[in-house]
Amino acid sequence: MPKALLTAEWIYIGMEVVIAVASVIGNVMVVWAVKINKSLRDTTFCFIVSLALADIAVGALVIPLAITISIGLKTHFYSCLLVACTVLVLTQSSILALLAIAIDRYLRVKIPTRYKRVVTPQRAGIAVVICWMVAFIVGLTPMLGWNNLRRQQDGLNSSDLIITCTFENVISMDYMVYFNFFGWVLPPLLLMLVIYTEIFYMIHKHLNSKKFTTSHTDPNKYYDKELNLAKSLALVLFLFAISWLPLHIINCITLFCPKCEKPIVLLYIAILLTHGNSAVNPIIYAFRIKKFRTAFQKIFQQYFCCKDTPALEIQPSDRKEMPNPQPQQEMPPQPPQKEILKSDPRQQEPPPPEQQQDPTTESPQQPKKHPPLLEQNAV
Repeated sequence: MPKALLTAEWIYIGMEVVIAVASVIGNVMVVWAVKINKSLRDTTFCFIVSLALADIAVGALVIPLAITISIGLKTHFYSCLLVACTVLVLTQSSILALLAIAIDRYLRVKIPTRYKRVVTPQRAGIAVVICWMVAFIVGLTPMLGWNNLRRQQDGLNSSDLIITCTFENVISMDYMVYFNFFGWVLPPLLLMLVIYTEIFYMIHKHLNSKKFTTSHTDPNKYYDKELNLAKSLALVLFLFAISWLPLHIINCITLFCPKCEKPIVLLYIAILLTHGNSAVNPIIYAFRIKKFRTAFQKIFQQYFCCKDTPALEIQPSDRKEMPNPQPQQEMPPQPPQKEILKSDPRQQEPPPPEQQQDPTTESPQQPKKHPPLLEQNAV
């Protein structure tokens, strides 16, 4: 048994290293892609960058600390507590970033013509700051006293509080289940489920109930793009839920059934799922979102293969994504309108001398010429 446990620990550490490297490289490329591709500088991708920064921190900071904890490092209680709180902060920031993305996509479909006036870059930046502030408040709550300090003091003879650093030794399961899971993980996930259900319903309703012309401002193309992007982001949400729910279920079992045995291998798998979620998002972006795929190819060719590639520019379709009836009214009909108004019989120059000499032919010709033109103007 100890030999098998040692093998499981080494497999766990090896997989953690692979996940950390993939998470850092993949999410750095996400941020890099947004930087070099102007068409990705949208409010939605602002939240995606916030999510990528949290995933970079997971790969660069949390996973190394998790490996350190897994080997049974003895440290001060508050040092171990700070490590655990860091994980909670980054997890909460990811959940809130996913919620912000869902709300952003909902507004994009619900009010497409007013979206850019409502969701400005400044407001998106404020939303990102609020998400991180809430994440710090929720994640650092155990540092304010809701922890296992008293229980550790009762079990230790000395007052130096040197303990074996594990998550369950410092974080109270009451906090993890009642406050974190039931308060700040499960409700946002359920809310996002409702939002994406409504998004898909509205998009299908628009695509099925309206017949549009096939032009470059065709709203069908707009809603098709929104549908594809919503599917990709809903997949990100689904994988996040699948990755994090097992660990929270184990926490619930720990709280409600303290005598129930939890296999260490099962715990390792649950932890690997939570950390692995930070590495899968860039893969989803690469395979599901064309703009990211193009930017990733440019980064790889220019900086890894040392090939000269043209700079990425905003595609014409990117500027005309949102259906707006105003541009269609301002297009060709207006110039002819002005010309027809100027051709009013009262403002028109006198007819040629030949027509003036024959008044009998002049009177029937004028009603036939001008009123149809005025009718065309009205139409």
